[in-house]
Amino acid sequence: MIQFTVYGEPVAQGRPKFSTAGGFVKAYDPAKSRDYKDYVRLAAAEHAPKSLLEGPVGMMLTVYRSIPKSFSKKKAAAAEAGEIRPTTKPDVDNYLKGVKDALKGVIWKDDSQVVEVFTQKKYSGRPRIEVKIKELS
Repeated sequence: MIQFTVYGEPVAQGRPKFSTAGGFVKAYDPAKSRDYKDYVRLAAAEHAPKSLLEGPVGMMLTVYRSIPKSFSKKKAAAAEAGEIRPTTKPDVDNYLKGVKDALKGVIWKDDSQVVEVFTQKKYSGRPRIEVKIKELS
């Protein structure tokens, strides 16, 4: 099993931006998403296997978002204990998309190999994303 943590405020995959050059439409990642993917790649590189995973892969992703400053001390303590969960945007699958894209070419050949996923959002005083990857073959 491969596991690592990406510290800092999690960034969800943003909607692609489009531009036209020479009559052709080009899609590209927003800068914030692109920078965060680079950061995830850097964190994952230390735990990368000797050769890229090629078979089916299972993945567990736990996204810890910062506790909003507007929360009272009592509400913040409940959020830290896991009694209150983030139900606001961005959606949990947008975090997943960004991390899966970032791990292509670092952990696995293609993110289509991910056949099993468990993802959750929680609050924490230490924002981060915890990633666990398991070969299923």
